[in-house]
Amino acid sequence: MFKLLTTGFWEAIARLILRNKIFILIAIVLTTVFFSLQWKHMRFTFTEANLLPDDHEVNLIYNNFLDVFGEEGNLIVLGVKDSSLFSVKELNAWNKLADSFKGYDEVESVLSIKDLQKLVKNTKEEKFDLEPFIKDSIHSLKEIDLLQEELFKQYPFYDNFLFNAETKTIRTAIYLKKDIVNTSARKDYILDDFLPKVQKFEAETGLDVRISGMPYIRTLNATTIVGEIPIFIGAALFVTSLIFFLFFRSFRATFISLIVVCFGVMWTFGIIGLLGYEITVLTALIPPLIIVIGIPNCVFLINKYQQEVKSHGNKVRSLQRVITKVGNATLMTNITTASGFATFILTESKLLKEFGIVASLSIIAIFILCLLIIPILYTFLPYPKERHLEHLNKRWIGAFVNWMENMVKHRKITIYATALLLIVGSIIGIYQIKISGSLIEDMPQDTEFFRDIRFFETEFNGIMPLEIMIDTKRKKGVMKLATLKRMEQLEELIHDIPELSRPISVVGLVKYSKQAYYNGNPKYYQLPTSQENNFILSYAKNSTSNVDMLSNFVDSTGQYARITTFMKDIGTAKMERIQEDLQTKIDKVFPKERYNVIITGKALVFQKGTKYLVKNLAISLTLAIVLIALFMAYLFRSFRMIIVSLIPNLLPLLVTAGLMGYLGVPIKPSTILVFSIAFGISVDDTIHFLAKYRQELQANHWKIRKSVYAALRETGVSMIYTSIVLFFGFSVFTISSFGGTVALGALVSITLLFAMLSNLLLLPSLLLSLERNIANKEVLRKPSINIIPSEDDDDEEEDSEQKN
Repeated sequence: MFKLLTTGFWEAIARLILRNKIFILIAIVLTTVFFSLQWKHMRFTFTEANLLPDDHEVNLIYNNFLDVFGEEGNLIVLGVKDSSLFSVKELNAWNKLADSFKGYDEVESVLSIKDLQKLVKNTKEEKFDLEPFIKDSIHSLKEIDLLQEELFKQYPFYDNFLFNAETKTIRTAIYLKKDIVNTSARKDYILDDFLPKVQKFEAETGLDVRISGMPYIRTLNATTIVGEIPIFIGAALFVTSLIFFLFFRSFRATFISLIVVCFGVMWTFGIIGLLGYEITVLTALIPPLIIVIGIPNCVFLINKYQQEVKSHGNKVRSLQRVITKVGNATLMTNITTASGFATFILTESKLLKEFGIVASLSIIAIFILCLLIIPILYTFLPYPKERHLEHLNKRWIGAFVNWMENMVKHRKITIYATALLLIVGSIIGIYQIKISGSLIEDMPQDTEFFRDIRFFETEFNGIMPLEIMIDTKRKKGVMKLATLKRMEQLEELIHDIPELSRPISVVGLVKYSKQAYYNGNPKYYQLPTSQENNFILSYAKNSTSNVDMLSNFVDSTGQYARITTFMKDIGTAKMERIQEDLQTKIDKVFPKERYNVIITGKALVFQKGTKYLVKNLAISLTLAIVLIALFMAYLFRSFRMIIVSLIPNLLPLLVTAGLMGYLGVPIKPSTILVFSIAFGISVDDTIHFLAKYRQELQANHWKIRKSVYAALRETGVSMIYTSIVLFFGFSVFTISSFGGTVALGALVSITLLFAMLSNLLLLPSLLLSLERNIANKEVLRKPSINIIPSEDDDDEEEDSEQKN
């Protein structure tokens, strides 16, 4: 394949493009229409990102739990912390609000203060009856005082579930049907029915209602992601086109570049729809990413066209040379950029695979669009005016290039010392990097729903479920007193962990049953003794109400039990410590020959997924480095050249990693993308520089110093242009309300800025210092791929034109 990428091949491509202009434009429009028709297949994600492979042990354990007890993330909670709620009017309104949710098809059940029932001993029928705390509605303050006395002091079973006895915070639990939790029906219900009803209640009562729960958080989070896509696209278009215009001072050139990247964005959405992928927090970044990557392609092509026009004034020859001289180089740089993204395809994470596939295909697509649209449109346009070519002689660019040349000539020791200091400082910073596996850390922190998350963390110790499933290995083994006592011991440990909420399980229900047997006396809220167990459980078995309550904690066979607790938003290190403490207690209390106990839940799955992604980061980055090193080896046929080309691109990655450590930016699903993305893009500058360096060596009869300085002067301008576009283009992501996206944009921008300086200062310095070892004529005289045709090629091209 690479042998085809010769000057002759690109001359044939140029003739094909310029002789079939109308046909190609029609094909582009039809292809765009086709991709536009695929938009209807795009789906917005309704679940948390599953960062683990489907067959990973943690996923298998979690799915096993779901098979036994069903979807665990189907709870929405409403909360109010306001003393005025305990008035006749407001409390009745609160209960009426809860009742109003029961009529919806999407709702499985609603549990509010009004729905709470007292277990009452029925001696005559030897069973427990259920008696509501509120029989119909509240009529007097006396009833409210009695209700508070009973709830907050006499019935600990409900404490920390529907109320906080200490702060008098009240909440209502709404359980959605499990089969709609991960579908669009959940979003429609929450946005169209649930939220308007709550907002109307707030307006009528003046109470501040807090809302949380995983279905609600996921819905508003997904809505925010979708809402940011057009903002990102608009901001990327504005920033990159503005910078482009400031460089070229041409509305015509700016408009053409906008056409190209807009088509690229449409194709990207079409690729997502065609492949049936979901819009996630990662794939939402690709359309603006394509704009940011596409504009530098336009810079190279249009800049070359204007240089050629200024040189000889022949428009057709200029457009041919744009394709033949820049097309190959742009293809190579886009391939390396796409390779950086494509390495994610080789990971086992579905989320990263989809991101890598769409991004790499979109990058190749934007290259094709640039190569076809720009030369064709310029054939229909008049010659550039004199003012459009003024940017080719900008003084500030010339001054900056002269400064770099002077540094390379006279300050190599300073450059090496700075690089060494950066390496040492970065290594120290890297050791300070932490890993974060939080479900909510990257969510928009200035939104109402995020503040509500913190409210429920304070009042009820968290909203992220952590589940423990106990398999007794025999039917009805859960209700054995020995099992209940073991579960109680585990619950005592959970209760002592400040990051976890009070556990909910069958143990609490059995304790409540004993309290009811002793006529509601709260001092009997405890597990029955072996003597009491038989007759108390006989009461419970005769009660249909207990069977209904039991189904939430024990499976239908009585073999499996669950202990549910809710966790605060904590770091990975704390999460691992908590898991170790729980596992130690489990191993001590539950003999493995009699019980099989697992710890799972969304929070744990996400945390494990983050650690898995960190491992994949190392794999994907290593693959990117190896892939590009192989490409360099094939290109230059020199091991030393591989080392020289990689050093300037690895240094910025080290600096960025060090900055993450010093600034406290953790490794998480969003920030792990930085390194592979930045490496794939930054190596483009190296390819441009080394290709030009090889060409200058041939033109200057292997005079190394002269060739290095010439390559620096010529490629420096384009590198500065594209680096500025990329820096401000990626900076667009810092306007996101998602912390991870902000970090991604800022870190990639910083990395690319360092990469530009590294390629313009460190790379030529290394070439000069190692000149005797690197400038091997036999290696560099005949490259495997002729990226930038030499002047000899141009002469041959002109002779061919004259003969024709």
